[in-house]
Amino acid sequence: MAVNAIEHPLIAHKIALLRQAGISTKQFRELANEVATLLTYEACRNLPLQVCFIDGWQGEPIKAQMLSGKKLTVVPILRAGLGMLDGVLRLVPNAKVSVVGLYRDEETLNPVAYFDKIINNVDQRTALIIDPMLATGGTLLATIDLLKQKGCKKIIGLFLVASPEGLQRVSALHPEVELFIGAIDDCLNDQGYILPGLGDAGDKIFGTK
Repeated sequence: MAVNAIEHPLIAHKIALLRQAGISTKQFRELANEVATLLTYEACRNLPLQVCFIDGWQGEPIKAQMLSGKKLTVVPILRAGLGMLDGVLRLVPNAKVSVVGLYRDEETLNPVAYFDKIINNVDQRTALIIDPMLATGGTLLATIDLLKQKGCKKIIGLFLVASPEGLQRVSALHPEVELFIGAIDDCLNDQGYILPGLGDAGDKIFGTK
């Protein structure tokens, strides 16, 4: 698995702001989407291109490069993944959206599935999974398994922060999945939360903290 920890001053600065105590819902939402946009730019670097001819401004056909084949499907993991969706769609506004509903059982730390709406032709598209945090890796693994069961062959993940433990677990089971991370944090605590982390990203995005 290619783990891409994006070392960029803007991302580092915005992640630091996201970690602040007392951050407002408005600020957290805005920053999460801004980092998502920057990560999307990096994640789309190797999308295939094809040569085509378009009508240029001067009234004559010109040769250009455009994305090849079916475009992306963005896969937010409910509910916190919705907090990054606008930031991703800002760069890829024509992407289809597939939604996966999973939550982590706080006792077992295992993912519990409750909803999914994956587009029909996911086998022809690159799936871009988005979630603010990759902690134990359980929800990401469940989402990858679901997408593969439906025929998806190319999967990328975008996360604001991730734990070394979660990255190692996903890498062992799905080495072909490429991940783009805003920051790789120190560790997980006994409750499976990332340190220093962001706190409960879902509560901060939806104002339920």
